[in-house]
Amino acid sequence: MTDTDRERDRNKETAFYMFTQQTLPACKPVLTPAWVVEIVDRYDAECVPEPFRIDKISYIQDDSIPKNCSRFLKVHKYMKAPIYIYYQLDNYYQNHRRYVKSKSDQQLLHGQKYHDTSSCQPVEFNNDHTIVPCGLIAWSLFNDTFKFIRERAELKVNRKNIAWKSDRDHKFGKKVYPYNFQNGTLIGGGKLNPRIPLSDQEDLIVWMRISALPSFRKLYGRIEEDLDVDDVVMVHLMNNYNTYSFSGKKKLVLSTSSWLGGKNDFLGLAFVFVGSSSLILALVFMLLHLRYRRPYGDTSYLPWNRKSLSV
Repeated sequence: MTDTDRERDRNKETAFYMFTQQTLPACKPVLTPAWVVEIVDRYDAECVPEPFRIDKISYIQDDSIPKNCSRFLKVHKYMKAPIYIYYQLDNYYQNHRRYVKSKSDQQLLHGQKYHDTSSCQPVEFNNDHTIVPCGLIAWSLFNDTFKFIRERAELKVNRKNIAWKSDRDHKFGKKVYPYNFQNGTLIGGGKLNPRIPLSDQEDLIVWMRISALPSFRKLYGRIEEDLDVDDVVMVHLMNNYNTYSFSGKKKLVLSTSSWLGGKNDFLGLAFVFVGSSSLILALVFMLLHLRYRRPYGDTSYLPWNRKSLSV
């Protein structure tokens, strides 16, 4: 036996030994999905002072009562920046037909040059002057504000690029400015800066993209600093928006995101529902088949056999 043969036998013995001892080198991929971390805080009830909780509508409509409120959010899991800030509204039907129609897309794009604003009723004119932007959707703009503090230092909130770029570039005019907005006796939601064009009023743009469901979230901004475990974030908010007249709810949401986006249970629930429905239907059809199945060799159901029997 040559030295080459001996070397080959030693290599085989070594490989066999490593295989039997499970020490062969191998690639062992481990899935480590980026979990989405959320903090959800409902504040509409707690941010009403105790003396006014019997009549919350009077409280929210009285401008002489301060609406400031403080909330404390504890971070239970590490949250990597960017951390998205959402406000969530429940029992709010933005998909109501009259509400959806109460706007003018051409006016949002061209301003007062476009005169046909009949679709904006009942928020079309004020003191015989056109309202820009007109309609119930813009009139009911969400106007609660949030300020975040951690360890006595304010967390900067980036409120740029929160709206869709296509909406900013193609649906809201760059030379269209708010005019005669929220100047009447009946005040709705937030006000707009008349010196800033609509294309830069991103709060309005986000709000104008209406939701199809009565519970929805809209982006408020982004915190571009990491939050560590056990951090306590103090939130100074202004509880301005009236959800009490229709038994609505307001929630503040801090959320991270993964490559699949933010947290959303709809897709998982839809899969469970479709899978369960398919299983139930399969069982039903199987039972029907067992209950009403024909004997083996029975061909009486064939059309030519039925015809011969009738003769």
